[in-house]
Amino acid sequence: MKWNPMFLDIDGTLMHCVVDGPERAPPLLLLHSIGTSLHIWEPQAQQLAGQFRVIRPDMRGHGLSGITGGDYSMAGLARDAAAILDALGIASVHVGGSSIGGRIAQQLAADSPERVRSLFLLNTALEFPSVAQWQVRIDDVRRTGTEVLVEAVMPRWVIDTTLPSSRGLRHMLLTTHRDGYAGAACALRDATAADVAGRIRAPCTILAGEHDPAAPAAAVQALRDAIPGAVLHSIPGGGHITTLEFAAAVTDGLRVHLARIG
Repeated sequence: MKWNPMFLDIDGTLMHCVVDGPERAPPLLLLHSIGTSLHIWEPQAQQLAGQFRVIRPDMRGHGLSGITGGDYSMAGLARDAAAILDALGIASVHVGGSSIGGRIAQQLAADSPERVRSLFLLNTALEFPSVAQWQVRIDDVRRTGTEVLVEAVMPRWVIDTTLPSSRGLRHMLLTTHRDGYAGAACALRDATAADVAGRIRAPCTILAGEHDPAAPAAAVQALRDAIPGAVLHSIPGGGHITTLEFAAAVTDGLRVHLARIG
């Protein structure tokens, strides 16, 4: 499989993304979780790039994208996604997002409905309480770096922390710049259901890990109820970041979603 990495200047910020698949194929935008990179979607991209034009950006402050300080917002991160589509000459796209990536996808669908053909929301929610807990994490990371999070976060992200893929996620977290992580955490801290509820009309599939502590059942059900016609499925035994540890289940779920949309 040939991958095509590129760097884009988005309003003065360097954005990195990988694009693969036929140029005329239906475009599929995949957005990653906080503290990781575009590589969490590797198994799905490899399977789907034959039928879709798969676009995987690194969120600002993450992976190989530029690091900007200060507080990020969901609206700003959604604008980043839209600007990447503009740079690639893509008018509308299927959007898949994991965790914060799923919340950015919701924001994009609410703010720019004409850009979103469908939503595939993975282990995400309308909002991620509590503000106080996020603020403690933000302050700790800005002071110390992401290493302060590793021992607490990894068991929340995956079921088996010893897998090579889980160790890879750990490395992604450790190499995420403190300003990038803290900025994205501010977006999660400030996100509210009211920002998007009642404004999303795109066809939607929600896939949720059975044992996900970051997007528990009640939050996922509230997300489903907020999007007309949304379909909800569970990943048995799954945790929060499932694209690697439960790759086949996520890929199958994404295939079924895209086939349902047509």
